[in-house]
Amino acid sequence: MPPTVLHVVTNVAHYDDPGRPTGLWLTELTHAWEVFERAGVEQRIASPAGGPVPLEPRSLGPGNLDRGGRTWLADPARMALLQDTVGVRDVDPGSLSAVYLTGGHGVMYDFRGSTALQDLVRGVHTSGGVVSSVCHGYCGLLDVTLDDGAHLIADRRMTGFAWAEERLARVDRHVPYNAEQVARARDARYVKGRLPFAPHVVVDGRLVTGQNPASARRTAQAVAGLL
Repeated sequence: MPPTVLHVVTNVAHYDDPGRPTGLWLTELTHAWEVFERAGVEQRIASPAGGPVPLEPRSLGPGNLDRGGRTWLADPARMALLQDTVGVRDVDPGSLSAVYLTGGHGVMYDFRGSTALQDLVRGVHTSGGVVSSVCHGYCGLLDVTLDDGAHLIADRRMTGFAWAEERLARVDRHVPYNAEQVARARDARYVKGRLPFAPHVVVDGRLVTGQNPASARRTAQAVAGLL
């Protein structure tokens, strides 16, 4: 049987301010989906709460939405995958070869707040699977502990959306916390690329992390290579 990857996406549609929308950064899903599809990997989608997935408006704007993203938006069958996602609590980690945590600022709220997601990630890691994230998806890794109580990311090389990128994107005053700072506080060996918003991927054994939306395709390629 082919390996199976679970994409995890957000259910959160806004920041603390309800007038400031957010959600899934669409190409972080579509770029990885294309890579895994070409590699013959079986793919599934889940979210912390299950149900519909909001899309980050900025990810649909000029310069961020490419042909693959537009194709996804125009495909009713693919859009339907985001209308009624399964909850992560209903996914057996033993059935997965890898988990891929997507980004968008919404995940800063529901990824980190989901003990079910932490259990799923721990289960995939414990069973020998690949744990991966891109951009803000690493918020779902910040509080994952292993059976010995140590944090999954402790003393592991990893990356994710940098605080400098939050500031350049002018959202540093709106995010609920500094994810890079939290990762470092968990003793992660956080590393970022030399240029903000440029592709940057870090592989540490079965932990694969990408820094920003531009890193999604390379992150998925690294995961596919391990599978």
